[in-house]
Amino acid sequence: MTDTSPRVVHPTREQRIQNGRLARRITPVASLADLAESDRDPVALLEKQAGTRVPQLVPVRYGRMATASFAFLRGAALVMADDLSRTPNSGLHTQLCGDAHASNFGFFATPERRTAFDVNDFDETYPGPFEWDVKRLVASLEVAGRDNGFTAKERRKITRACAAEYRETMRRQAELGNLAVWYSHVQPSAGNLGQLGPVDTVMEKRTRKVLEKAARRDHLHALGKLTIVVDGQRRIISAPPLLVPVEEVFADLDADGVYDELHRRLRSYRATLQWDRRILLEQFELVQAARKVVGVGSVGTRAWIMLLRGADDDDPLFLQAKEAQRSVLSYYVDGPTYANEGERVVDGQRLMQSASDIFLGWQQGPGVDGVVRDFYMRQLHDGKGSVDIEEMVPKGMKLYGRLCARVLAFAHARGGDRVALATYLGDDEEFDEALAAFARAYADRTEQDLQALRTAIEQGRVKAKTGL
Repeated sequence: MTDTSPRVVHPTREQRIQNGRLARRITPVASLADLAESDRDPVALLEKQAGTRVPQLVPVRYGRMATASFAFLRGAALVMADDLSRTPNSGLHTQLCGDAHASNFGFFATPERRTAFDVNDFDETYPGPFEWDVKRLVASLEVAGRDNGFTAKERRKITRACAAEYRETMRRQAELGNLAVWYSHVQPSAGNLGQLGPVDTVMEKRTRKVLEKAARRDHLHALGKLTIVVDGQRRIISAPPLLVPVEEVFADLDADGVYDELHRRLRSYRATLQWDRRILLEQFELVQAARKVVGVGSVGTRAWIMLLRGADDDDPLFLQAKEAQRSVLSYYVDGPTYANEGERVVDGQRLMQSASDIFLGWQQGPGVDGVVRDFYMRQLHDGKGSVDIEEMVPKGMKLYGRLCARVLAFAHARGGDRVALATYLGDDEEFDEALAAFARAYADRTEQDLQALRTAIEQGRVKAKTGL
């Protein structure tokens, strides 16, 4: 068999340093503070996305986004990608999360049953300029700080600390060997958040509470929360529009035919798993499926959960299948194309995360409307947990922002040239100041965009459902 893959080039450390210096000359670090004026219509960009989403759920998305500036930012990955495309570009690319706001980091159980903290949303993952992820993270902290009523001085400390942690972590990663970089991770405990320094008693109690809650979020917890027993059979509850069993979604179709298709989809998905995990999955049988609304930005894309039974009814497995559409970044950055966008998500997640779900895979197939759609699949609940950004105090958000920045730097160091990145970032506070300034400017724009959405709702341009 002939190997047609291109030969890998291995530049020397000095050449990588020179690449970082060149990028710094072409795009000075201070220029990362710039936010160009734009006449783009944020509502029009959101409406463009709505065209490929479930029509009944789009008003839920608008309703959730309209509640606050941070909620708007969470759902506006496309809007921010459009804005970032107009800003100075470092030219230093790595695998991006694509939606690295503060709520897209969290706790989860690794395959070894340890608790990890990492990036946990990869719907928009795509190669691109490293600073786009950092800017979205730092801006989200500024926006959340404003929503929480923090002073300008408090917010500046938070955003500068986040940028500084990213810069300092990348510089440390640049000194490590390849395997050490690959294995870098954060394993948090109540009294130790990734070696970021001591935490006070209040913060330790809050962290312990989050970790304990995450540990309880397993498949048995999901079984009790999402299902009931009807006539001796376990069934997923019906709570439209947020949770709707597949029999209700496709009430006009033959149920047997629907489940025949679901079994086919499961077999197709199973083929994307590692061989040993296929053996494990084969030991579970499908019981029922349902459509489930999740998140803010994802609302309206097709998301399903599947209940599978193992040895008995007390041995459940919940899988989640989320529609994977084209990454918002791909409209603004030259990069690869994918036969299946679900595979894009899986590849990006496996590269960026220190450890990934054993059931992470992808699938593709036509819907009842004949449109072929891509999906990625994973476990629904497996020790997953997150902090409540809206309830944070300044000290807690500063520490949390640093934690997010650290794992983001770990991820970027795996997928990009950490030596060039570290050289570009430098050893002074110029990058920290630039990102904090950008965050302030972008928070102003986000407030304007939120008002534009609220005005569109008031004037009837778009419909919103609130309280869901």
